[in-house]
Amino acid sequence: MHREPLLRLLAAYSPLDPAEWRAQAEIVAFVREQSDCFSRALTIGHITGSAWVLNRDGSRVLLTHHRKLGKWLQLGGHADGDSDVLSVALREACEESGLSDIVPVTPEIFDVDVHIIPARGSEPEHRHYDIRFLLQVLGDGCFQVSDESHELAWVSQKELLGLNPDASVVRMHGKWLKRREGLRPAAAL
Repeated sequence: MHREPLLRLLAAYSPLDPAEWRAQAEIVAFVREQSDCFSRALTIGHITGSAWVLNRDGSRVLLTHHRKLGKWLQLGGHADGDSDVLSVALREACEESGLSDIVPVTPEIFDVDVHIIPARGSEPEHRHYDIRFLLQVLGDGCFQVSDESHELAWVSQKELLGLNPDASVVRMHGKWLKRREGLRPAAAL
């Protein structure tokens, strides 16, 4: 079954707080119930893959000021039928930043979230069941802004909270702070 690898990843993941525990349970139920959970055509919602992208030394995260949502968020997007959500996160990070030298720090899930996407045009309100991975840039981090963003920025730990991020970005920020001590530079990966 094409959903089994994601279900195994989710089963191995230990959420940080009650909101994330609820999100994990909701995602597991959604994946089990919806055989087409990776398809954007599923109008109630779909699996998305996101990336918390660190620079080479792990001191900054690459965020996008999302064009449609008008918020500073992590990079990421639709699975479009691809059940390999790590591959989705990598693809989306590369597409949205123009960077080609991004690698996973670990193949394990970094964070999970379920959020509502407001109706827009002919697209109804729906949920994104977001699976997030910790990635790192191997090169200089010179990015290009895609048409999905107003802006991209490498943001330090101190600068991030000044961007008025949503709760899930604050949670990932906290995880980043905890991991920062033990994170190896990209050259050692």
